[in-house]
Amino acid sequence: MSSGGDKFRKKVKKLGLKLEVISLPQSTRTAVEAAQAVGCQLGQIAKSIIFKTKSGQPVLVITSGANRVDEKKVEKILGEKIQKADADFVKKETGFAIGGVPPFGHKKKITTFIDKDLFNFSEIWAAAGDSFSVFKTTARDLVKISGGQVIEVN
Repeated sequence: MSSGGDKFRKKVKKLGLKLEVISLPQSTRTAVEAAQAVGCQLGQIAKSIIFKTKSGQPVLVITSGANRVDEKKVEKILGEKIQKADADFVKKETGFAIGGVPPFGHKKKITTFIDKDLFNFSEIWAAAGDSFSVFKTTARDLVKISGGQVIEVN
């Protein structure tokens, strides 16, 4: 069975993207760990957080590592209540485990919102399928690749 990192690399290749996935010896599971591992500011980490709507649908919020998601703001846009998803739901819906969920490349299309604060940085870093792999991109490219809607999340 291939790791989440291998699965993500294959997805990047299939999509024809020119992203370099970097595997690190230390954990990138949390935003703080990822920022320390790559040597960037906490705000440059693009955290992929999966929520579950009241009707059972996944919603992805890609937020700056320095921010907390205001669930009420997301609910207002969706028109539906959300709650943070548990590990089993995240794995089932995305194909990846918490701590390595990438901002795209999931098992199926997921409604995606992107934190406008990520545009404050010329480069950002995101998880690449497992808790030791990341890739560098820009907020603009992340919007193009993920099809996400830019919103204020905090």
